[in-house]
Amino acid sequence: MSNHFGETLRTLRTEKNMSQQQLAQRLFVNRSSIANWENGRRIPDLILITRLARLLNVDVSVLTDAANTDPDSPEVIIIDDEAILLSGAIPVLSEVMPRATITGFLKPSEAVDYAKETMISIAFLDIEMGKHNGIDICRTLMEINPLTNVIFLTSYPDYAVDAWNTAASGFLVKPLSAEGVKEQLEKLRHPVRGL
Repeated sequence: MSNHFGETLRTLRTEKNMSQQQLAQRLFVNRSSIANWENGRRIPDLILITRLARLLNVDVSVLTDAANTDPDSPEVIIIDDEAILLSGAIPVLSEVMPRATITGFLKPSEAVDYAKETMISIAFLDIEMGKHNGIDICRTLMEINPLTNVIFLTSYPDYAVDAWNTAASGFLVKPLSAEGVKEQLEKLRHPVRGL
């Protein structure tokens, strides 16, 4: 059985500074139930997953996706409003992350809708996309799933300071190189299996 759910639960619980015992008391379950979930021996039913989501202040899809996702095939998205840059970046990402499912988006709104349905492990975001701002998109993605690793992409290094004021994991100047992507993957805030 995959332990992706357990790792997600442990991370979210730790971020809330809760012990297994404290979480168990608030859910009205035994501490051993929490330990079994976090160790991958069991997964709670949908009612308990819904209660967990409320207690941990995350969308229920974060936990249901973790329960249903193969952790060895990370979901990666890239958002760039320039088709030629997007089509050039996807092969680089595929080379560096051959086991990942990589999906490109020209429209940030489509990427946000996709993130609501899919647990995104890593999001590569262009910072300036016409009327859209990658920094705002980052904040939206983090609201959907706080475990998403965001790496900003830009042709303008001047944005680096603003980018670091978000929960981003990294920053790359375009065009992407395999070496640059590899360096950023070593600095992810949240671990991603299958890379």
